[in-house]
Amino acid sequence: MRGLTESNLTDAVVSQVKADNPRLQQLMESFIRHLHSFVREVEPTEAEWWAAIQFLTKTGHTCTDERQEFILFSDMLGVTSLVDFINHRFSEGVTETTVTGPFHRVSNIEYENGANIANGPEWERGEHTLVRGRVLDLTGQPIAGAKVDIWQSDDLGFYDVQDGEQPEINLRGLFTTDENGAYWFRTVKPSSYPVPTDGPVGKMLEAIGRHPMRPAHIHCMVAAPGFKRLVTHVYVEGDEYLASDSAFAVKESLVVDFVKNGSAEDAARYGFPGPFYEIEFDFVMQPA
Repeated sequence: MRGLTESNLTDAVVSQVKADNPRLQQLMESFIRHLHSFVREVEPTEAEWWAAIQFLTKTGHTCTDERQEFILFSDMLGVTSLVDFINHRFSEGVTETTVTGPFHRVSNIEYENGANIANGPEWERGEHTLVRGRVLDLTGQPIAGAKVDIWQSDDLGFYDVQDGEQPEINLRGLFTTDENGAYWFRTVKPSSYPVPTDGPVGKMLEAIGRHPMRPAHIHCMVAAPGFKRLVTHVYVEGDEYLASDSAFAVKESLVVDFVKNGSAEDAARYGFPGPFYEIEFDFVMQPA
């Protein structure tokens, strides 16, 4: 192509995009124009551009079957949360969604309601917790047979895939709501924790003066026929990182008080050895 200049280069590149798929055409044209605009705005040196390419290369090399550094990169830039906002413009009253995160595993164990999902050393040292609630439609009617998929960190902030002391599948469980739309299970109170910082994204956070911490939360994925799948968190009220979540994923409606229950009678009823925390959280589903 002849006659290229700094001012006409972007149009020249865009003119060569001739995708059969109209959506792909739109995406690539927009991506090229925004990328060129960024370069024009910051005017990187060749050394800076090479450093950016090296960063992306190292990010790819860090990815494994159990770790997705590019998802972490997206999370830390707030892009994952923005995509979540755009894709889940639900009706008023529907439970707000948030990011899935990198620690979900499809091979969850299916439990009966009331089961204990804390099967590692955290059960001896952690703060015992009862989680219960219902799955409802927009009119407040219960949804029986909904699948409630749960996963969380332990009391020290580690998921089972990060911690050799935990059982292979720990602090995870798949529950089915009863005829009243109810679910409930026992666990330990989760802890805030840092995202992985031993890779290129961790070095980026350090370089730009940001902490890697996420506030304590329990992950929830709820599915039922006739409704859109719901992926969300339940956050622990009072956590010091609620206002500065490194993944920009906190939504106020998802923050819940973990209330201490000191009743010996209640502890015995639910199979706790002593005082425990309890929370109640209902999920309201969006019709498909």
